[in-house]
Amino acid sequence: MQVRTRFAPSPTGFLHIGGARTTLYNWLFARRHGGAFILRIEDTDEVRSTEESVSAILDSIRWLGLDWDEGPADLRSDKGRCGPYYQMRRVDLYRAQRDRLLKDGKAYRCYCTKEELDEMRRLAQLEKRPPRYDGRCRSLTEAKRRELEASGRKAAVRFQMPGDGVTVIEDQIRGSVRFENHLQQDLVIWKTTDGPTYNFACVVDDHLMEISHVIRGDEHLSNTPSQIQIYRALGWEPPLFAHLSMILGPDGSKLSKRHGATSVLEYRDQGYLPAAMRNYLALLGWSTPDSQQLFAAEELVGKFALEGCQKSPATFDTVKLQWMNGEYIRKTGLDELTRLAEPFLEKAGLKGLPGPDLKAAVALEHEKFKLLSEIPGLVDFFYKPVEFTPKAMDKVLKAPGAKEVLNGMALALKDLEPFDEKTIEARVRRFCEDEGLKTGQAFHPLRAAVTGRTEGPTLFKMLEIMGRGEVLKRLADAQTRLA
Repeated sequence: MQVRTRFAPSPTGFLHIGGARTTLYNWLFARRHGGAFILRIEDTDEVRSTEESVSAILDSIRWLGLDWDEGPADLRSDKGRCGPYYQMRRVDLYRAQRDRLLKDGKAYRCYCTKEELDEMRRLAQLEKRPPRYDGRCRSLTEAKRRELEASGRKAAVRFQMPGDGVTVIEDQIRGSVRFENHLQQDLVIWKTTDGPTYNFACVVDDHLMEISHVIRGDEHLSNTPSQIQIYRALGWEPPLFAHLSMILGPDGSKLSKRHGATSVLEYRDQGYLPAAMRNYLALLGWSTPDSQQLFAAEELVGKFALEGCQKSPATFDTVKLQWMNGEYIRKTGLDELTRLAEPFLEKAGLKGLPGPDLKAAVALEHEKFKLLSEIPGLVDFFYKPVEFTPKAMDKVLKAPGAKEVLNGMALALKDLEPFDEKTIEARVRRFCEDEGLKTGQAFHPLRAAVTGRTEGPTLFKMLEIMGRGEVLKRLADAQTRLA
C-alpha cells in the first residue's frame, strides 16, 4: 500500500496552530514513508468559504516549508491525477455516489423543516436523551413524498445508519475505539441547497484520492463511525485513522485567541522562523523515546512516527516556542539572518538609512535575538537620532562628573588610530587610569551618550561599527543636552 496522506482545510479563516500541526504530521508521515501528501480545499460551506482564506492557507503552508505533491497550484488550477482538489468543483462525483446510496436504500430523502428539527432536539433535552434525528422520514411512501414536495418542502438526503451493533475504529494513536450504532443519528449527506455535507464529501474524496491514512484532530473522532459506515455502504475499504490530541493553552483550556496568536501568519509576522515552528509543532503532541528537542529537517522526517503521538492533550507554551526560535536564530548564518530581518527593518523605517552595514549591526546582538521582529529595536540606534531613555539621562548622564567624562572621552578618541575594538578599549581604560576613575564611571556614560540607552551590545565593538565620526558627533550632542 502506498502511503497517501492529506490535509483538507475549510477556507473559512486563517490556518491556525491546530491545523498547522495536522498539516505537518501528514507531511512528515508521507515523507517518512516515501508516500504522497495531498492538499484538498473543503469549501462546501458556500457562505463562509472565501478566496482570501484559501490564499492565506496556501501562504501559511508554503511559509512553513511544507510542499504538497497534489492539490491546488493556485486559486484557479490544480496539480495531480486525482483533481480537482476543490470540493465544490467535484459536486458531480458526490452526486453520483449519493444516487447510488438512494438507489440501494441506504439513504433517504428527509423533508423535515428547521422548526421540526429544533423541536426534536428540545424534546430530547427535556427527556434527557441524546439530541438525535428520530428517523421519521425513513419510511415515507412515494405518495407522501410527492405531497411534501408539492407543498414546497425541499429535501435533504440522510444516510441510514445501522440500528444495532457497533462500529469499531482501530485508531493508530488511540487503539480500538467502539461506538454503539443505535446512539448514532442518520446524518445529512446532501443539503437542501443541493450540495454535499462535509462528512459525505470527505469520504468520497478520501476514497477517490486513494488516501491511505487520515491523520486529523480528535474533534473529528465523533464523525468517524458515520464515515466508516458510509464507506461500507459504498463497498469501499476505509483508510486507517489517527486522531491527534487536543491543543490546550497554558491555563488548561482549549487554545484560543485569548492565549495569543493562533494564526500561522501571525507567528510569521511576529518573527518566528519556519524551521523553528516546524520543530515546535512536531513536539506538540509527539516525542521521540529519548525526548529529543531540537531537530534538523531531515531528522524530523526520519524520526517521526505515529507511535510517538500522545493521547492526552498537548499544551502550547509560547515561552518554549520563543526559546526554540532563539536557538534557530543563533544557528542561522549572518547573511541569511540579515535577509530574513529585512522586512522587519523596512517596516521599522531602517532600510536604506545612512549608517553601518546592517550585517555588522545584526552580528552584534546575534546571541540575544529570540524573534526577527526584535532585531530593529536592538539595532535602530545606529541609524536614527539618539533618543535618551529616562534611565540613561537621569541616572547616568546627569550623574555628577558624567559631563566631564564625556568631554574627556571625546578628546581621547578624537585622533585614535586604528578605530577598532581593541584599540578603543585600551584607550578608554587608560583614560580611566589617568583620571582615577572606575571603569563603570566611563563605560556607562559613554554607552548612554552614543545610544541613549543603558543596555546594549558589546560596548567597544559597537563603537568600532558606529565609526569615529559618528561617535564623536554623538558625544558632542550629549554634552550639548547636558549644558
